[in-house]
Amino acid sequence: MERSSQKFIITKEMEWEKLGGGVSRKFLGYDNQIMMVQVSFEKGALGAPHQHFHTQATYCVSGKFEFEIDGVKQIVEAGDGVYIQPNLWHSAVCLEEGMLIDTFSPVREDFLSGGAVSYFGDKD
Repeated sequence: MERSSQKFIITKEMEWEKLGGGVSRKFLGYDNQIMMVQVSFEKGALGAPHQHFHTQATYCVSGKFEFEIDGVKQIVEAGDGVYIQPNLWHSAVCLEEGMLIDTFSPVREDFLSGGAVSYFGDKD
């Protein structure tokens, strides 16, 4: 079944979807093949270790994050990018309040289903 978002996504007209643990998101566009998501993190917010079959590319818009991918840690700041191959364990800790743009292929059906995201939770 073919499905897609609107052609133009005006973020100032959208509400943030609160995921818990200081993390919120807005969908920036998707179809069956790709999805782009704006994700806002408060300082200390955690994307707990998880894996998925999707390819992920992330752009750091602002802030500072410590990513861990397949056991390798790296600090990422505004202007940096992250590439995560399918099925690799990865996580992120927000060191300074910031924003990421996550892109997934194929679309994250689990995001669209409206269910809770298991790897975001209460901050310490």
